[in-house]
Amino acid sequence: MPLLARAPPPHHSRPLHAATDGLLPRSASAGEPRRRVPLAPRARIRVRVSNSDPPQQQVNLSVLRFTLGIPGLDESYLPRWIGFGFGALVVLNHLLSPSPTAAQLRSEALGMCLAAFSATLPFLGRFLEGADAASRVPLPGGSRQVFVMPENLSAVQKEDVAWASYVLLRNTNTTSVLMAIGDVFCVRGYWDPPANTSKYAMIEWFKSQMQQVGLVDLRDNLYFPNSSDSQLAKILPDGILCVFVQPVLRSPDLANGEAKTEGVILLASNANYAYTEKDRVWIRTVANKFRSA
Repeated sequence: MPLLARAPPPHHSRPLHAATDGLLPRSASAGEPRRRVPLAPRARIRVRVSNSDPPQQQVNLSVLRFTLGIPGLDESYLPRWIGFGFGALVVLNHLLSPSPTAAQLRSEALGMCLAAFSATLPFLGRFLEGADAASRVPLPGGSRQVFVMPENLSAVQKEDVAWASYVLLRNTNTTSVLMAIGDVFCVRGYWDPPANTSKYAMIEWFKSQMQQVGLVDLRDNLYFPNSSDSQLAKILPDGILCVFVQPVLRSPDLANGEAKTEGVILLASNANYAYTEKDRVWIRTVANKFRSA
């Protein structure tokens, strides 16, 4: 097989600039100094992210529970009614069968087991979560539901506070929520504020009570699982058995590593040991949503 050799580069008998003199304009000939033609500057496109608008906190939908939106319906018992319904269908199918076979009997037995498991699933879930209904005490008649926040909050702040207080009441064994983070202040749930007071006076009353019990510069969380503290009892409604206070800390300073307190989130329940370790971690995550940089 013949070998293919690469041809050597052509030999220039004269320098390259001499060979290309004819291709250059007269002004760029060898006798005259060459002038560099300035190139047009490149157009640079810069995308600037505007930081003038404050970052809006997005609602974490993963903490919301599934709901059908039917008034008076507790969706936590939905597996129970599904189990009863399918169990009734299995029994009806057995009664309407003229001569059930062995395979059909095995299938019906398996279906009844699944229906029974679905019916007992809500009670099993409550048992695993540690929510003992017997440990709850009814709230006194003097307590009433309140939902107040300052009027000077922006629409975004009001929406964030409303959703945060809602999911805290909905997803935990909580009856009373108090959020005091900077300018953000919200009281929601069952409380015993002074009667016949305006929203502004009620907010000022809660702030003064927080000053008295020492919930202003809290650095670590407080958890009283089976009884409320004597000082916190001044601000809490009657019948509260469990209290959890989560501080909202600012990001640590790079100079000294100190994290300043921005506010607190107070949760109260009428059940003993209402907040498990998982609940406290989740509450801390919700509190960090309101932490500024």
